[in-house]
Amino acid sequence: MTSTQQRAELQRQIWQIANDVRGSVDGWDFKQYVLGTLFYRFISENFALHIANGDDSVNYAEMADSDVPDFLIEDAIKTKGYFMYPSQLFVNVAANANTNPNLNTDLAYIFKEIESSANGYPSEQDIKGLFADFDTTSTRLGNTVADKNSRLAAVLRGVAGLSFGNFESNQIDLFGDAYEFLISNYAANAGKSGGEFFTPQHVSKLIAQLAMHGQKTVNKIYDPAAGSGSLLLQAKKHFDAHIIEEGFFGQEINHTTYNLARMNMFLHNINYDKFNIQLGNTLLNPHFLNDKPFDAIVSNPPYSVKWIGSDDPTLINDDRFAPAGVLAPKSKADFAFVLHALNYLSSKGRAAIVCFPGIFYRGGAEQKIREYLVKENYVETVISLAPNLFFGTSIAVNILVLSKHKPDNTTQFIDASELFKKETNNNILTDNDDENNLGHIQQILNVFASKENIEHFAKSVSNEEIANNDFNLSVSSYIEAKDTLEVIDIKQLNAELNVTVKKIDHLRKEIDLIVAEIEGEDGE
Repeated sequence: MTSTQQRAELQRQIWQIANDVRGSVDGWDFKQYVLGTLFYRFISENFALHIANGDDSVNYAEMADSDVPDFLIEDAIKTKGYFMYPSQLFVNVAANANTNPNLNTDLAYIFKEIESSANGYPSEQDIKGLFADFDTTSTRLGNTVADKNSRLAAVLRGVAGLSFGNFESNQIDLFGDAYEFLISNYAANAGKSGGEFFTPQHVSKLIAQLAMHGQKTVNKIYDPAAGSGSLLLQAKKHFDAHIIEEGFFGQEINHTTYNLARMNMFLHNINYDKFNIQLGNTLLNPHFLNDKPFDAIVSNPPYSVKWIGSDDPTLINDDRFAPAGVLAPKSKADFAFVLHALNYLSSKGRAAIVCFPGIFYRGGAEQKIREYLVKENYVETVISLAPNLFFGTSIAVNILVLSKHKPDNTTQFIDASELFKKETNNNILTDNDDENNLGHIQQILNVFASKENIEHFAKSVSNEEIANNDFNLSVSSYIEAKDTLEVIDIKQLNAELNVTVKKIDHLRKEIDLIVAEIEGEDGE
């Protein structure tokens, strides 16, 4: 069985567990129990591996809690960010889950202990509340303690039965892939409520590579609307770990999704000291003011979300929004996120942001912000993507690439609306295949890098021309769509029609003769 087949089989088993165990519980509500259990197993095995430190004779899971020395506890928290006693490890809890009448309360206690172990240490904010959404006493699991324990035991048993292979060689990647597979499936099946926090991996890959294009090293990467962290993690997956020198930064407004993002970091083996995910409203309570600027920024902010805007007169003096001289409309905060990202961007970096197409051609405040961006020469590229690439929406979105180090006063437009492959209910962007055929992602990256003009696909336009077009940044305004209508030769068509008419006249005469003969025979 190939690695691809193994991964597919593992994903099938995980999704089967999720569906078999949840019973009458809504899949979206139940997601945290499966995701949380997968995370619990990961940190348990990761921690036990750390304690063994390469010594095969050390089996931490078989040690008694009382035999763990104090210095080991302190060292583990400083290094891993948390501590777990042997009895608290997933393998030990799962082994007795079926017969433990206190399973739900025991799990609640263990999760609380893991989180509180970081109190007073640098990792406290990274560990705090990680299991907040794994409510083992919730009525969603059942009305009685026995019902709750039964369902929890089934989830533990199912996750325990998954084979991740050798931990050191591949388990970390498989855990992370399994986690993102679960998130994407829950998002796909939850419609808008789930899709709004998850950017599909194929789109994330394109965005991450656009943001990091041409940079051998970046100081750090940042997502102001981090969701579950999928965009940040694509940067790690497709570039060597050392290229991102100071780690991964993100802010997320939704508490549950904020927890998902932090779990996702751990599951991709990003230690607590290499990521900083903060909870809060990016537009009104931005974090990382002392950490900016960032060499790479990726983001898929919520489309046309409402915000306080001009109702807060102090915002026009905010360093992020003041240079444009106008605030994004109260009913559409899209450009507020764009200006926020621009403010956090370094002079050598790029920001790649998913945007609703309307912001590129509407008038009013949005037009004035586009004017500011174009006149300051910050817009490097606008890319129109195919429809139906995201969960929960079928709209064809754009990617806006911002840069503060453009070599000329032109803006590139790429029409990638025809680049997609239909897969189940959504379209996808393909990667390169085994026969070295360029996938959709690479085709876009190639023309982005070359800035080549290609008819019906890519064009660089002077900022002066854009200004003369009312600072319209809509791709369709500069790239002519390919004419897919068949060219018809009118003369040839008329000739064919004349031949057809003559054939019809001949057939009619023959039919008249036949009818006359029949009528003549009847008259006799």
